[in-house]
Amino acid sequence: MTAQRRLEQTAPWTEITTTDADWDTADPALLTAMYGQLLLIRAFEEYVLELAGAGLVHGPAHSSIGQEGGAVGSVLPLTSQDTVNGSHRGHHQFLAKTLGHLEPKGIDPRAEVSADVRTLLLRTLAEICGLDRGFSHGRGGSMHLRWAEAGAIGTNAIVGGGVPVAAGSAWAHRQAGTDAVAVTYFGDGAVNIGSTLETFNLAAAWRLPLCFFVENNRYAVSTSVEEATGEPRLSARGPGFGIPSWKVDGMDPLAVRLTMRAALDHMRAGLGPTLIEADVYRYFHQNGAFPGSAFGYRSKEEERGWRERDPITRVAGHLERRGLFGGEELKECGARAAALMAELGDTLLEPVPGGRAGKRRIRPAEWPAASFADVGVRGDLSEFEGARYAEAGTFTGALAETRFVDAVATVMARRMRDDASVVVLGEDVHRLKGGTNGATRGLKEAFPDRVLGTPICENAFSGAAGGIALDGRFKPVVEFMYADFMWVAADQLFNQIGKVRHMFGGTAAVPLVLRSKVATGTGYGSQHSMDPAGILATAPGWRVAAPSTPFDYVGMMNSALRCQDPVVVLEHVDLYGARGPAPVDDWDYCVPVGRAAVRRVGAQVTVLSYLAMTGCVLRAVDSLAGAVDAEVVDLRWLDRASLDWDTVGESVRKTGTVLIAEQGAAGTSYGGWLADEIQRRFFDWLDHPVQRLTGGEASPSISAALERAALAGEPEVAAKLTEMAGY
Repeated sequence: MTAQRRLEQTAPWTEITTTDADWDTADPALLTAMYGQLLLIRAFEEYVLELAGAGLVHGPAHSSIGQEGGAVGSVLPLTSQDTVNGSHRGHHQFLAKTLGHLEPKGIDPRAEVSADVRTLLLRTLAEICGLDRGFSHGRGGSMHLRWAEAGAIGTNAIVGGGVPVAAGSAWAHRQAGTDAVAVTYFGDGAVNIGSTLETFNLAAAWRLPLCFFVENNRYAVSTSVEEATGEPRLSARGPGFGIPSWKVDGMDPLAVRLTMRAALDHMRAGLGPTLIEADVYRYFHQNGAFPGSAFGYRSKEEERGWRERDPITRVAGHLERRGLFGGEELKECGARAAALMAELGDTLLEPVPGGRAGKRRIRPAEWPAASFADVGVRGDLSEFEGARYAEAGTFTGALAETRFVDAVATVMARRMRDDASVVVLGEDVHRLKGGTNGATRGLKEAFPDRVLGTPICENAFSGAAGGIALDGRFKPVVEFMYADFMWVAADQLFNQIGKVRHMFGGTAAVPLVLRSKVATGTGYGSQHSMDPAGILATAPGWRVAAPSTPFDYVGMMNSALRCQDPVVVLEHVDLYGARGPAPVDDWDYCVPVGRAAVRRVGAQVTVLSYLAMTGCVLRAVDSLAGAVDAEVVDLRWLDRASLDWDTVGESVRKTGTVLIAEQGAAGTSYGGWLADEIQRRFFDWLDHPVQRLTGGEASPSISAALERAALAGEPEVAAKLTEMAGY
């Protein structure tokens, strides 16, 4: 007979509720502070909806009215050193965290608020309205609120997008030797998102001090939680990953606070992550001032039932029952908070000139200048002041023939030795004698706590690296085993890391390096062989380095690690075993960001290339035995901001003819945008349209014959140059 044994999860799963006894023993100062925060946040949100209704909020106004109890109850036990992030519906969390930072002893709703609190509310309101005095100068709006000094590290418009970032913040807290924790807020929609589930696993595996706080408001826009999942008790997810989990009534701020205290005890003791599910309710639709019943996906009876459990009403009732506040006093507190918001609004608004009575507009002086639109997409490279630059042709130190991949490992070891903030993470980087290609050889042995082998979870570990970079105490170097895997983590790389500096006003440095290899020609097929340069060039925020020699790799990696922008360093498998001059003992120079290299001087045609294709071009030119006098320019830095237009322009003016040579597929070609830009910048010096050489339309296949047919190489370059010589 088959034996069966019921299995139980090892992580506890608990529900916490309060009784009147809990409320009776709660410190009066705590209840007063709780009420003060709840009132301010509610008044703020009601005023935002008023402005949105008047057309004064450009974009969404995702109200958190009804959900304040979860935010206030969970944030009150935190310190300024603890960090939080959240989703698009995050006004209440942002305000709870920043109010707690400014007034750690609490806010008494009977007293006038401090000047600092007034400034906080005004700046937050201005940000939601898209105005210059906002925290991000109006770029973030309702969905992107950040004040890093207060521990509010950013709300996020991508569902689940901020969860991996919080894991990076939690790792940085622990690595820095503190007992601070991170709390990431998300909803019933995000709990089923891949990046969230990946981060559950990563946080549990690494025992990170990270609290996953699920605001279960029952609806992802209009889809109910029962429709979206077979287990609507969302805290059930935690024990499956080994994470202790709690379920609590989010309309009861005191119960939430008690739950968070239990979670904090667990995390501050170094025992790993926690998960809290708070049952809350948004009184209004996804966006704006209409209830969900107006759109037909929930009933008025349901909404009325939840409103009867309002967190402000609950706290006020206990304050009055215990004789701490009188009934009229409670009303006066609410009126005072509403009057404060109206007063702050008057700072931003004015009557419409010549308009009807009561019609108002944003004061023109409050808008950011149009010239600010592109400022802060990336930094100004001022961090390179004092850097020592070198080029192979003028290098005065000793050089020796070195394998490319050995230069990769050696320069990283040098930087990790000299800079304790550098941390390496990725799949198998700690095994196999340096990962799958030996690029991290010896690093785990030398720096065991700074070389982190990750699970297979590109979204989670790349997002965590983004969080580490934004924290500012560490410099993450992420290895993606193949460049194609960038698209597994596209949200984190492009929506998060690439945009975050600009989105939050241009001041949030993102010192992150992403290493990845182009494996074209290795027989690994369509999903392991792409050259990502063409798509990366369209993604704002990233700098893209493409070194083709060991010497350049050393200097460009040093520059990448010095840079305060995120940098992708592309490596080509064909180059790993190639040899070339590299330093013997001087591993500290930089190759300037934005400097190309002329590999061959010529007068007839300019050939622009990068990575392994540069060598193919040089060999093809040599094979023509002087029939074509080509100038070969190795671009090295490929992003729009870093491309060396001076060197390209000088060559174009000399030759009048341009060929852009790439190895990979035509559809993702880097040369498309480059040809367009060259023809616009240098049209008067061109004798012919810019020519392009790429592989075919298809991605490389497993078959050696089909793979070769899909790629461009030396014969194709030689044929194209011969054709162009006849123009």
